[in-house]
Formats: sequence, structure tokens, C-alpha cells
Amino acid sequence: MRADAIVFGIAGSLFGLIIGWVLGTQNAAGTARLAAPVAQAAPAVPGAPAAAQPPAPLDPARVQALQTVAEKDPKNLESRVQLGNLFFDAEQYPQSIAWYEQAIALNPADTNVSTDLGVAYYYTNQPDRALAQFDKSLASDPKHIKTLLNVGIVRAFGKNDLPGAAKAWEQVVAISPDSPEGQAAKKGLEGVKNTSAGAAGK
Repeated sequence: MRADAIVFGIAGSLFGLIIGWVLGTQNAAGTARLAAPVAQAAPAVPGAPAAAQPPAPLDPARVQALQTVAEKDPKNLESRVQLGNLFFDAEQYPQSIAWYEQAIALNPADTNVSTDLGVAYYYTNQPDRALAQFDKSLASDPKHIKTLLNVGIVRAFGKNDLPGAAKAWEQVVAISPDSPEGQAAKKGLEGVKNTSAGAAGK
């Protein structure tokens, strides 16, 4: 995959760290996406921005060329992954889901595509389906830190499940504490702690 994305973090500091990471790695190859901010999926966080940056414009010629390849060869995996990426980057998530699902049907063990599919489900207000897809990703690679980071984010903001989010983020920190994902997870855990402390003080 070419892009990383992340969902809105619990604290403002986490949001800033994550968005900076997203912008800095937007064109990275070979990594799974992380879900970017979805305000409607996180009603408990007033004023959350709808997106980190404008969607990438679709290149109609490239889309057509890839669709032609996909139609001619029902087993062509790469064209389907690229189409999923193009529609994802353009924030046309239903179309990206359609192509990612075809790609996963051809290669169910591709953890990156599976995680991208889960993020796209989250963007279409399907947090339960996202989490189920992340479970499939983790069945292939139990230590896939981008998947685990996404699990925490979707649990926190799609399900309002802070203990579940913390559990996922603790796994990220245990596996790779110094990675960007590990640093983001640490910030998320700080946010959970601060949120819990604030609630206890009321």
C-alpha cells in the first residue's frame, strides 16, 4: 500500500502527532493504511476535523487502464489493489471496498490489504465490520502493529471502548515501542489515562 492514515486520537497531542505522521508517510509503499479522522464516527470528540488533507484527485485514465486490466484478467491481484488504493486516496470508500474485497478474495493472507479494507469499512461507519476485518489481519500476522494501532483507534472512536483501545495500544508498545506506531500508541494510552482520571475526578 502507498498511504498510511490514522483515526483521530484521544488527546489533542495524539491527534497532532498522528496527523503529522500521516502527512509524512502519505506516499510510503508497502505499508497498511491507518484510519484518518472521521468526525461522524467520533461524536464524543467535539470539533474533530473531518479530514487531515483534501482527498487525492482521481486520474480517470489510470483508473480506466487498471479497470481494463482487471476485467481482462479476473486473477490479476495488483490491478485490484491499485484501484482500491486510488479510490481510498480519493475518499471514495465504497469503491475502494469493492476493489479491496476482490483483492482479498484472491489473496486472503495479505495483511496490508486486509487492514486497508478494515479502515475503509470504518470510514463507511461500519466499526464492527472494521474490527472483524482487523481480526482477520491479525490471524495472518498477530504482531502487525498498524493493524493493532487501528484496532485501538476504532475501539476508542467507533465503539467508545477505551479499555479495549488501551489493550490494543499496549500490544503495539510491547511489540515496537520506538516505532512511529509505538509512539502514537503511547500517546493514545496517555489520553486514555487522562480521560479516565478526568472522569474519576468529576
